Amino acid sequence: MLSSAMQILAFALALLAIFGATVATLLPNWKVSAEQGPNIITAISQMQGLWMDCTWWSTGVFSCTLKYSVLALPAYLQTARTTMVLSCMVATLGLCLAALGLKCTRWGGSHRAKGHTAIAAGACFLSSGVLCLIPASWFTNEVITSFLDSRVPESSKYEPGGAVYVAFVSAGFFLAAGVIFCLSCPGKRGGQPESGSSHPDKALQKQLYQEQLRRREQQPRLQPPPDREEPPPPPRDKDVKAGYSLQDYV
Repeated sequence: MLSSAMQILAFALALLAIFGATVATLLPNWKVSAEQGPNIITAISQMQGLWMDCTWWSTGVFSCTLKYSVLALPAYLQTARTTMVLSCMVATLGLCLAALGLKCTRWGGSHRAKGHTAIAAGACFLSSGVLCLIPASWFTNEVITSFLDSRVPESSKYEPGGAVYVAFVSAGFFLAAGVIFCLSCPGKRGGQPESGSSHPDKALQKQLYQEQLRRREQQPRLQPPPDREEPPPPPRDKDVKAGYSLQDYV
């Protein structure tokens, strides 16, 4: 029962992680311009994402420009695009496997098959977490390094945006869901492989029956004492009647 509740919690965390990773991939605020310039009247706010660059003007105009050229992008930005898309795809596959591996559902086969499916779903979630954590960490490192560089002008410095934090939280949810799914269905219990039945009481009854047989085999067997003479069988009625003569009846 506890394992089923933990699996449901992990499934909910995986759903939130997929939603957060998808939103973080599409958001344009992976890095936001730092407001340190001397010109405060214009108050231009610039945002850069994985797919577009947006500018918010003080007059209220908001404009975005798509990044059409892939080869012109830096290496960390190309890596972030690829890994975030792969993270969402692998997580979707893990979510389908997790729906079949839940113990509280009837589809998915036997108990052993459900355990293997749940472990596969946990592996997908762990991979998605790593794929989501790599671009977020690399992107943050590049932004902080550029911000602390004295050769970069103040107007060209950026800070990590909200999409980076969403990616970090989604990666944490992916890793937590993957660990729970991998640990909720162990392959063996008590040195005996799991039975194909989905009912846990049958496996317990089988173990108890094997223990009783083992105890009976260990008990010493009682043997009859040697040189024991068996009593003769009692005489039959027809033999007794045969011993009487006809004179006895006269």
